Parts: sequence; structure tokens; C-alpha cells
Amino acid sequence: MKQVLTGLRYVLAALSGLALLLTLLSLVPSTVWWVQVLGFPRLQLLLVLGAGLLSWLVLGWPTHRRVRTLLLLGCGLGMVAQAWFLWPYLPIAPRAVPTASLAQASDSASHLRILVINVWIKNRQAARLLQLVQATRPDVVLALEPDAWWVHALAPLHASYPYRVELPRADAYGLALYSRLPLADTQVQNLLQRGVPSVRTHLRLPDGRQITFFGVHPTPPIPDNYPDGVGLRNRALGIVANSVRADTLPTIVAGDYNDVSWSGTTRQLMRTGQLHDVSMGRGLYCSFDANSHLARWPLDHFFVSAPWRVVTLERLPDIGSDHFPMYAELALPK
Repeated sequence: MKQVLTGLRYVLAALSGLALLLTLLSLVPSTVWWVQVLGFPRLQLLLVLGAGLLSWLVLGWPTHRRVRTLLLLGCGLGMVAQAWFLWPYLPIAPRAVPTASLAQASDSASHLRILVINVWIKNRQAARLLQLVQATRPDVVLALEPDAWWVHALAPLHASYPYRVELPRADAYGLALYSRLPLADTQVQNLLQRGVPSVRTHLRLPDGRQITFFGVHPTPPIPDNYPDGVGLRNRALGIVANSVRADTLPTIVAGDYNDVSWSGTTRQLMRTGQLHDVSMGRGLYCSFDANSHLARWPLDHFFVSAPWRVVTLERLPDIGSDHFPMYAELALPK
């Protein structure tokens, strides 16, 4: 029994030390991709540090008072650092985008309902997505990663969504936008790389007012077999932010950002583009990876300019993709 307890202590020490090291590295401003990725699992590292801190208090180990104090202090400070990033997204924090009033929530002519889903190019369960669209009846469906197979499978949407942009690709950077509402001045823009498209368009709400909608899917910070976006994501979203800042219409930027809510890139998007994250003060909404219960963090976001209000924000059930669908109903006050 003593050997088991000793082994447990060493395992806890190793996990706590690793979590603390990764926390410290994640705080270093860097353009190195693997350092940036360390900012993704902040919730997981917070839980590991918390478990370590609790274990040392219960076990009363190490027995050396100074070593034990340093260990407890390190775990505590690491938890504070991780919580500082996560706090703005908890339901007890102030909301960056106010909730719609009762009058605004009842004025459906000023609403825009948006469904964002990364379909996952390897997924072939299109019927589940079509059923979800039928159940939620969004005004706009933004599908990311569609290839030619997916565009064909989503053809039943054409009857209800007569306005659309379909850009299938075989490299996981396809994009398809389906809308019940009229589109105007639609532009397809590459995010600094050929084959990494975004869509910028004007939408006309049922009450006649126009808004600007961006659908984005920049490359992730890690090297992969698809277009390598290491070092380009910040600049790509910077282009979107500058375009939003120059726009006079109420704006929504939605999609799979391939980045967490609390990263420096998304914060820059808020500062430069004068945008607000709908999830702030409402929850983490971890949308990826739907196939894992441990490695899960928020990658799919809605950013809006003033004066949008939130009626509903939901993470919807799994449809076979590695992303959960995200649904938002927004109201534009008159």
C-alpha cells in the first residue's frame, strides 16, 4: 500500500509539474505554432492544476515545508492564470452582447437565425444535418468543409434557401452559404491563401434593413496536409477586422475560426474590428472535438458589432461531424 501511495504521489507531481510548465509556456507571446496551441486546453490545464492542488492538501506531501509551499503556490498561481482567460466566458461574467429585451425578442421581423456547422469532409451523414436544419429552421446556414459530395447532398435545401453561395473543395476548405433572405453585393475573398475562401455579403432582414454577414474559416495554427496557415491566421482575421471597421452596416462574423475564444487573435479581432463575442458571459460552448470528451474547446464563434442583441445561443447535438453545430438567434433593435 505504501508503494502504491508513493507511486501516486510521483504521478501527481509529474502531472502537476507538466501542467504548470505548459501554463507558463502558454503565457509567452510567440508566433511559434506549438506555443500558440498551448492556449487551447486552458480548461483542461486548470482542472489538472486544481486536482494537483487538492491532492497535495489532502496527502500532506511533500513533507518538506518549503518545497510543499512552493508546489502549492505554483499550482495556485497556475490556476489563477488559466482562470483569468476563462472567466469572461463564464455565465457569471458580464455579457459583451446584451440579451434582447422582451419587446426585441418578440419582434421576429428584426431577427436573424444562423446555423454554423463544420460538416467535416470525412463525414457522410448528410441526413442528420438536413433533419437539424428542418428542426431549427434558421434563416442562414453556413456549412464549412463541404466537398462536391456535400454540396450535392445539401441540394434539398435549395427549395427553402433560394439564395446561396456554394464553393466545394476537396481539401477541407470548401464553404457553402444558404439563405432564405436576399443576398446582395456578395464577394468571395481568399484569406491570404488561394483556396481558403471567405464570404462577405449583405443580407436583407424581413423588416427591410440591410446587414453585413461574413462567413469565415481560416487555417489552423498547426501544420497539416491542407493549406498551411501557420503564422497567417492573425493577418487573415486582421483583414476581416479592417473590413468590418470600415463598414457602416451592422455586422456579423461567423464561422469556424480554428481558434479559441480567449486567444490573442480573436481579441485582436474584437479590438480592431470593434466586434463583440456573443459567447462572453454566456458559456464556453466547446464546439470541437465532438468525438472527444477530453480534448474539447470552442472554435466556432459569432462576433457582432453594435447594436445586435442575443435572443438565443446554443450548441446543438452531434450530427456525425467532429464539430458540434452552433446556433444563434440575433435581434437588431430599431
